[in-house]
Order: sequence, then structure tokens, then C-alpha cells
Amino acid sequence: MDETARRNSTFAVATPIYYVNDVPHIGSAYTTIAADVVARYHRLRGQSALMVTGTDEHGQKIQRTAESVGRSPQAHCDEISQIFSRFGAS
Repeated sequence: MDETARRNSTFAVATPIYYVNDVPHIGSAYTTIAADVVARYHRLRGQSALMVTGTDEHGQKIQRTAESVGRSPQAHCDEISQIFSRFGAS
């Protein structure tokens, strides 16, 4: 790809979809930081870069986790997703 084509294209990188059955951990940090570093590298080279991340708020495991701590699945997802947002992964 020549220089002009590279500068006019958008590079995309994505993290895994994080599950909200528990708070972020070192694995979450590693993949988020790695994706961020790659996106920043492409931006420094003058290329548009898109970093995509998010949380998966569905499933029986999340329902069971929420019930085990006395919350509705929605309240549990809202609380844990906020933690991921502050962490930079949502």
C-alpha cells in the first residue's frame, strides 16, 4: 500500500468482548492496552484508527452471578459495565 492510500484508509483493532460477571482483571487490562498501543501507533503514522471494545451483558452465568449477590441482572450489568467504562474497556 502506498503512502497516500495508507493515510486515506482507516485501521481498525478490537478487543475481546468482556463479560460482566465480574470486574476487570489483568487479562482485560492486557488486551485493552495492547489494542490501544496498536491504534495509537497507526495514528502516529498519520492513519485514521478505530479501536472497538465492549461488554457482553447476556447469558445465564451473568444472571446467576447477579442473583448470587442479590441484584437483578440489569442492575448487575449496569454496575459492572460502569467499572469497565472507567477502565477504558466499554
